[in-house]
Amino acid sequence: MATLMPEGEDLKQAITWISAAIEDNPDQSLPALVEKAVFQFDLSPVDAEFLMGFFANRNRTA
Repeated sequence: MATLMPEGEDLKQAITWISAAIEDNPDQSLPALVEKAVFQFDLSPVDAEFLMGFFANRNRTA
């Protein structure tokens, strides 16, 4: 199954930022990281939903 990649540059940067944060400390809360990313990268609620799903699916396949 192919992974859908987001189109917005801000969303791509948020994915990179969250990935790095999880690598640094895997015990961090995903919802808290997504919330921080929403404010840091000025993302929409739809983007936040995408990030939650993206990382939830990533964790299941890892």
